Amino acid sequence: MNETVALRAVEPADVDLLYQWENDMELWVYSETLKPFSKQQLTQYLKGINLDIYQSKELRLMIETEGDSPKTVGIIDMFDFDPYHSRAGVGIMVHKAFRDRGYAAMGLDLFIDYCFNTLGIHQLYCSIAVNNKKSIHLFQSKGFIRAGIKKQWRKVGREYIDEGFYQLLNR
Repeated sequence: MNETVALRAVEPADVDLLYQWENDMELWVYSETLKPFSKQQLTQYLKGINLDIYQSKELRLMIETEGDSPKTVGIIDMFDFDPYHSRAGVGIMVHKAFRDRGYAAMGLDLFIDYCFNTLGIHQLYCSIAVNNKKSIHLFQSKGFIRAGIKKQWRKVGREYIDEGFYQLLNR
């Protein structure tokens, strides 16, 4: 595959795509979403998303293929940014139509580089359900180390499943 990806800011024109992705109930188990979002809610969210990360404590970037006809394939988030401790959570989603092409790995590489080398963040972390093998493999392939297991942390249907806590330190 010769395609590469770039990260870009979320634009107001992305509201329809975000509406589709945020309301995909198959993804709710990973995002802890419990109810649908309206386009109005997402439009309001987009108005505040481009605030300085020291104000918003989050950063959301779109993952887009590069080339003659770029496609937005996913999204990557920094959340719970803590400037004092210099750490932040990270989450990623590549739309199912674009999975298994390396886009998540390329996007995560760019994001890690940006967080560590531009923002000077000391630590990134993520939480992944133990049955989400693809996400575990992705983050471990980028150097994230499992630091612990949160027992019966996520409710999925009528069951509770464990969740791994992973960390990557900026060396």
